[in-house]
This record gives sequence, C-alpha cells and structure tokens, in this order.
Amino acid sequence: MRLPVILAALALAGCSVAPQPTAEHVLTYASPYTPTHPFGLADQEWMKWVEAKSGGRIAFKPYWSGALISSDMSMEEVRHGVADIGLITPIYSKGGAHLLRGQAAYYGGIRTITDQVAVYDCLADRFPHFENELHGLHVLAVQGGNFPGVLTRDRPIRSLADFKGLRLRAQSDAVDILKQLGADPVNMPMGEVYSALAKGVIDGVVAPADTIRSLHFAEVAKHFTTIRFSRGAYPARAMSDKTWRTLPPDLQAILSEGRKVWEEALNRQLLKAEQAGIDYGRKEGITFSTIPAQEQRAFDALYNKDARIQAERLGKIGIDAVPIYEEAQRLIAGGDIRCDAKVAGR
Repeated sequence: MRLPVILAALALAGCSVAPQPTAEHVLTYASPYTPTHPFGLADQEWMKWVEAKSGGRIAFKPYWSGALISSDMSMEEVRHGVADIGLITPIYSKGGAHLLRGQAAYYGGIRTITDQVAVYDCLADRFPHFENELHGLHVLAVQGGNFPGVLTRDRPIRSLADFKGLRLRAQSDAVDILKQLGADPVNMPMGEVYSALAKGVIDGVVAPADTIRSLHFAEVAKHFTTIRFSRGAYPARAMSDKTWRTLPPDLQAILSEGRKVWEEALNRQLLKAEQAGIDYGRKEGITFSTIPAQEQRAFDALYNKDARIQAERLGKIGIDAVPIYEEAQRLIAGGDIRCDAKVAGR
C-alpha cells in the first residue's frame, strides 16, 4: 500500500540533495515532513554543509513525507536502521521515552528557541536518564520551537473560560492543564491534525503560528489566540549508533561540528516560518486575539504547577524527574543559562 508513497519520495529525493557518485558514505535520511517544510529546508541546508565540509566524502539520499519513518515510531525506526539518519520525535513516542517526552514541560518562563536548546543540553549533560532513553541513537541536533498559541475552527479564545468544551489537539505536557480549564485535549501527530480539523473531529489545535501556512491550517480554522504555552527542546535529529560506528573519526567530527549548523538552521527557519504564518493568516482572514495579562499569569501558574506534578508522576516508573524540573527552572530563572560542572547527587 505504501509503494506509491515510496516512489514519490524517491522522486523528491532526486530534486533536493543528490548523492555524489564518488562519495565514500551515502547516508539515507528520513523525515515525516516534506522537503519544503521549514524542517525540511533546515535539513537540506545541513546536508549541503556536511557534503561540502567533507569534500564530497559524505552524501545523502533523503526520503521525505513519511516514506520511511513515522512520527510515533521514529526513534525505534532509526535505532534499528530503517534510515541511517532521521527526524525523531520522542514527544510522540509510544514508549521508552518517558523523560524525553515529559521534560518538555519543565521550561516554564523560557523566552527563546536558543535558550530552550541550552537548557536541554545542560539537563542532558547532568542527568543520565536522558542518555538511557537514547540508547542506540547518536543525537545530531536538538530542536526547540516557536511558542504555541491556539488555532480554532469556529470559536475564538479570549479568556481562559473560553477553553471550556473545546476538543483540542495538544502536546502531552499541556493535556492536564487543558483538562483543568474544561477542554477535551487529545494527543495526535501533527500530520493528522488538518484532516481532524476539516472533519470537525477536533475544534482546534495548540500550535505555533507557523502552522497556519506550513500545514495549511488557514483552510480549516479561522481564529488564532496568542496565549503563551511555554515549551522545551528535545533531541530531534539522530543517527543510529551502528551507522555512526562505521564512520572514521574525522567524519564523525564533521557531523559533531555540524550540530551547531543544523540547530542554527532550524532556529532561523522556524522564526521565518512563524512570521510567514502570521502574515499569511492575516491575508486569509484569520483573526488574531490575545488574552488579558492577568489571564496569562494565571495560565503560567497552572503550567508550572502541573509541570512539577508531571515530574513527580515519573517517580512511579522509577524516574526521579523532580530534580530535573527544579534544575530547568533554576537555569531559566538565572537568565544567563550556564551549565555547572557539578551536579548535585551525582
């Protein structure tokens, strides 16, 4: 059933980054997104940089649009070599990534994508459970993201009371907060949201403004509210350890150096896409609303209270996440995010 999709992906692969016939290592890259999505544009920028930096010794054969990997099984698929490198989404993983998924809620008060990544790096460096959940994978880039608002089909949200009764697609860290506000949250991959909105299965989606254009949500929703959902970073591009070990040290060093290139490309493309989404949404008649400052403060308090509760829950499955939550909040409160060389309790 997937043969037409795979054939289409093969055709697209030839349109973007074509493997060089003299390359020592032709690495497959897989993404559930299209090559024209902001993620895909950043991915191709990184591929071109690696090919040039390696003098053509590394080349890539990309597969787009979910031809090789899915959103909810991407970590397992890359880990087991379905693709050499892939876009991974631990926040949608069905198992084995409890901390990676949960820690995205610990960043209340964060202000920029760069800071999101910096906090994640500090946490991952200090707490071994991050590495445990990434076994079999070598992380090549960590991804932050634009801050979500709420895009709705028919009803604008102008106060916290307006959430009541709405069925909303939301990331896992926002589910309990939305329930407290009377909403009916569901967690589904972003690739399924357009259809769900079009059919009225959901009333809206918690998502950043870039999705108005990049995922064509302006066709199925008419209101965007800029309530600020804080969000964290997570490992988002990875290579299987098996493939990593086949590369000589000098090429491994290039891929390690390329992490900064990839993360900067993602940051730039995300910010550009956010502004493009806002401009496009206004052109297409989407109304943009904000909630009063006191309502935002009340929401922020709910967010941080719930994040700590979620951290405590992970203790039931043997993950001591409260110190991780507290460290994230300490780093954010300090403003200038710097990792300490020493971690308490280790």
